[in-house]
Order: sequence, then C-alpha cells, then structure tokens
Amino acid sequence: MKLLFTILSITLLPLACSNNSSSNDAYKYESPAVVEALDMDGGAPQQSEHLPAASVEQKLIKEAFLEFETKNLDQTFGKIASTVKKYKGYIQDDTSNKLYNRLSRRLTIRIPTTAFQAVLDTLSHDVAYFDTKQISAKDVTEEFIDLEARLKAKRELETRYLELLAKAKTVKEILEIERELSNIREAIEAKQGRLNYLQNKVALSTLTIEFYKTTAQESGATISYAQKMWKAIKSGFNGISLFFLGILHIWPFILILILSFFVVKRWLKKRHKKI
Repeated sequence: MKLLFTILSITLLPLACSNNSSSNDAYKYESPAVVEALDMDGGAPQQSEHLPAASVEQKLIKEAFLEFETKNLDQTFGKIASTVKKYKGYIQDDTSNKLYNRLSRRLTIRIPTTAFQAVLDTLSHDVAYFDTKQISAKDVTEEFIDLEARLKAKRELETRYLELLAKAKTVKEILEIERELSNIREAIEAKQGRLNYLQNKVALSTLTIEFYKTTAQESGATISYAQKMWKAIKSGFNGISLFFLGILHIWPFILILILSFFVVKRWLKKRHKKI
C-alpha cells in the first residue's frame, strides 16, 4: 500500500517540476512517502534549469517560395540542381505541369539553414523579376526549450518508476507501475517525435521554386483558320465514334424495344380486324 501511494505521489511530481513559478513549492509540500522513496534512491530529480535568455541559441524555421518566368526550363533546372548540390542540399520533390500555353516545373528543395541566404542570392542573380517571392522565418526557440525540459522530466520520472518496479512485491503493484510506465513512455515518444521534427526543420530550410515558360506556338493567335477547321472536323469524327460506341453498350435494350414495338403493332392490328 505504501508503495502504491509512492507511485501516485511520483506521478504528480512532474506537474510541479514543469511549472517554474511553483517549482519550489512542489518540493516543499512533498509527502513523507515520496521523500522517503526518493531519499532511498539518491534524492529527487533536479529541476530543469533554463539557460539565460542571452545565451540560448535561437531556433528558426526558414522557408521561401519563388516563382518566375524563364526562357529555357532545362537550363534553369540545371542551374538550380548544381546550386543545391554545391551547398549540400537535395531536391525533395520535382513536379512538371503543362497548361494550354504554359510549361512549368515546381521544385521543393531542402538546404542547410546556414546556406539559405547564399542559395537565394545565387538563384536570384539571373532572374529579371519574380512573379512571387516570399521569405519567412518562424521562431520556435521557446517550444524547443519547453520540449527539452519536459523530456528531461519525463525521463527522470521513468527512471524512478523503473527503480520502484524492481522493488515491487505484489502483482498489483507491478501492474500499477507498468501501466504508469507505459503512459510515460508514450508521452516521451510523442515529445521526442515533435522535437526531432523541429530539429530537422531548423537544420534544413525549405525552398519551393516554380519556374515556367510561355509556349506561344500553342496560343490562339498563332493557330490559323484552316487549323481550327481541321480540329473541328476531327472533333466531329470523335463525337460520331463515341455515339456508336455508346449504342453498342446498350444494344440489348434497343433489341427489346424493337421486339416490343412489333408485338404491340401486331396486337393492335389483330384487334382492329376483330372490330
């Protein structure tokens, strides 16, 4: 019973540790059972000590979107690819698209954040003007520090529960401790996953580039009247073909209608003779 009370007390302990404004009070009002258990295990876990604001490294997620017109898609892609390779980045996604009078290519690039500005300057050098140029930097320093502090507290709590598990004597105590350990480990995995995601976004900036070429040879102004007539004729033939193909799909219904017509006609004829 005493061990179960200790488990409950330790479970509530991180809630006090994660709140800086009440962290001192959390240790002041610990129950005797918690103090006894933690003293036996070498003392309570230390609180997460935040570094002074001036010494904390700022964590920024940098992103940019560029859109511009080019005369040669292949040459532009070659320049972008060589620049990305030079600065140790990689192309995450490459999509080509064709509209009525426009060929375009969209690239999603991941580059080291330290090379973010250098890559932007290099790619912007030969562009006369941008249709769109968006650059953003999101500060996630506070979330970063908070996640690290919470992870530290959860791992310390996990260690305490493992120590209690080794001392458990009854099946009930073991099951109770293992259930709490499972919850703690799920929380650790979730926070570690979020921290890993932020670390990746901070270390590698995302640059989305869309460049396009206008294809004047397919514009309406360059298509002659004869070409339009030929396209209309071909479209008409295609329509006829689709019509007959549609009829072939419903031939059983057409056959039933024809037979029904002759049966009704014959019946009406016989009835007329009787009259």
